[in-house]
Amino acid sequence: MLSTKAIPAAERLIFALDVADAGRARQLVAALGESVVFYKLGLELFMAGGYFELMEWLLARRKKVFVDLKFFDVPETVRSAVRQLSSRGATFASVHGNQAIMQAAAEAKGAVKVLAVTALTSLDRGDLDDLGFACDVEQLVLSRARRALDAGCDGVISSGLEASQLREQLGERLLVVTPGIRPVDNQSTDDQKRVVTAEQAFRNGADHIVVGRPIRDAADPRAAAEKIQRQIAALFAQESSE
Repeated sequence: MLSTKAIPAAERLIFALDVADAGRARQLVAALGESVVFYKLGLELFMAGGYFELMEWLLARRKKVFVDLKFFDVPETVRSAVRQLSSRGATFASVHGNQAIMQAAAEAKGAVKVLAVTALTSLDRGDLDDLGFACDVEQLVLSRARRALDAGCDGVISSGLEASQLREQLGERLLVVTPGIRPVDNQSTDDQKRVVTAEQAFRNGADHIVVGRPIRDAADPRAAAEKIQRQIAALFAQESSE
């Protein structure tokens, strides 16, 4: 189920730049060099200050940016927020919420591709019960993906565990961006519960993967990113030659 979209292999890896401040973010970007092209900027950096200055700094270095602020508010507020973002040069932006919220974001997106959150990869069956969802995770993700398409969103954020079902049911009509990526030998006990390896995510149909801690916390972050990039390049090169 490898993605057939015309996406450069190096851009299929999105690094989650989850650090305490913009200064540390710039240091890490400099250390990663050409090993990472695409960066995700989330809530931690947003609250630290200098978020949009950092975004402009990345864009000036020909990096791509995923604004992962998971817009969730009344539809008109979300529409206005996405409209403000649409001229800033971001490639992706995330939105959370019901049909009206997703539709409002899609109507104001301009050149930004809007990604709808399906079910966070930190949630398991017990968490969904706590939130009042009676259906299983797979049903929830597929339902939200269908609604996102109907609302005009460009794609979804989904665990690699559900990516294959999305491809089977919806084909290549939407982008699938998969967080919760962990190495084969991962023994961590962090807050990500529904995880897959990079290769599993792509073989299940992901277009992009989002990787944070396995790169950020590595002894050599650049080497860790380069290793993932080699895996991605080999995987898609193999597919194109068959």
